Amino acid sequence: MAKIVFRAGAHAGQEVTVLESGITLGRGTRATVMIADRLVSGEHLTVRLQDGQWWAYDMNSSNGTRVNGEDTKAVALRGGEAIEIGETRLEFVADGEARVAFQSPPRQPPSERHAPAGGAGRGTVAARPAAPAAAPAADDLQLIREVHEAHLRMKAQLGRVIVGQSRVIDEVLMAVFSRGHALLVGVPGLAKTLLISTLSHVLDLTFKRIQFTPDLMPSDITGTDVLEEDRTTGKRVFRFVRGPLFSNMVLADEINRTPPKTQAALLEAMQEHHVTVGDETYPLPAPFFVLATQNPIEQEGTYPLPEAQLDRFMFNIIVDYPSPDEESQIIRQVTGLQDANLEALLDAAQVLRLQQMIRRVPVADHVIEFARDLARATRPKQPEAPDFVREMVSWGAGPRAGIYLVTAAKARAVLEGRYHATTADVVAAALPVLRHRVITTFNAEAAGVTSDQIVKQLVERLRPAETLNV
Repeated sequence: MAKIVFRAGAHAGQEVTVLESGITLGRGTRATVMIADRLVSGEHLTVRLQDGQWWAYDMNSSNGTRVNGEDTKAVALRGGEAIEIGETRLEFVADGEARVAFQSPPRQPPSERHAPAGGAGRGTVAARPAAPAAAPAADDLQLIREVHEAHLRMKAQLGRVIVGQSRVIDEVLMAVFSRGHALLVGVPGLAKTLLISTLSHVLDLTFKRIQFTPDLMPSDITGTDVLEEDRTTGKRVFRFVRGPLFSNMVLADEINRTPPKTQAALLEAMQEHHVTVGDETYPLPAPFFVLATQNPIEQEGTYPLPEAQLDRFMFNIIVDYPSPDEESQIIRQVTGLQDANLEALLDAAQVLRLQQMIRRVPVADHVIEFARDLARATRPKQPEAPDFVREMVSWGAGPRAGIYLVTAAKARAVLEGRYHATTADVVAAALPVLRHRVITTFNAEAAGVTSDQIVKQLVERLRPAETLNV
């Protein structure tokens, strides 16, 4: 068991016991613990034990959840964590862990209780004392060193099973650590499925594979309510049976073979990190990634993803044929007796910690401006667009592209052991981020011009001089 201690707000001084099955905090009547706070949603936060680790899940609340001063959707909890929802501040106390209490702020006059414009965000009871800058930086630098070493070991372990595909492995890891989803496009037999299942083993994450077919229904992936009879009372009750989406890493195999109704259910889970069945909402485990595969050579009887739905994927990764030497090694390895022994290098809590740290990686203004200019240059109706874009592109990338370019640049920097992102990192992420967001015209298709060629031409046109050797 664990406890939630109210430190500030209407219920300051009270304690609530958290059972392993979990509790839900909110303002509505359906919450396990009702909180009299106008800035708290009806069902705001769930705290529960999962696989031996306590987790906090934000229930898609209107004002968000902050843990130790940072906005979060899902986070692994330890004793002494400071949680803020609305104007209510809580402390999580795990059974058997040292209690690290934080003091409630001193009472202030009502005129000073809320932060002025430009200060602390809405719902802050009092200005939170700033944490010392040196300690988080030292922790982050140590974590980056650990991640860099784990990245090298990870690629070595994946190399025991996956021959070549170094670029694909790096791009998948960048998407995973950026809290994004990826679409892998390649012909059959290029080990797309094997790569994802092996990666889930190395990261020690729960893994489920869904083979998408034309008759697959939304309830087949989200789960459904099953009517059961309670043997003790004789009453019939509904029990929710979870579908394969309730996993850390989900492989959506051949996503374009299932109807739009099922595709939409998957895309809702990707965006919201929860599924809704009837009037109940069920949070998905954290971290949560969807890695989808698509076969580009068979389009008969398929349901291509619309461009608006493709935009939900952070990366579109092209899996290409191996080189002659790599293909020889694949044949030798698969037809022999080699049995790769893989070890887990990271777990779910470490992946979440890494995702949060990546958000703190600093990015210089000129790097953000380069990512912005690159995304804006793909839009044919913008004044920044060059002539070849106006002729060859019908629709360009939206603001989400710039966000993903910078986030992916941060992830690449961390994987390489650096605590700062550069324009070279943005260039490395340009193709997987932009290729499915640049829609070519009929003239471009007739001339054989692809979105990859357009993105490469834009990068060559806009890239700073220091990235020319990248």
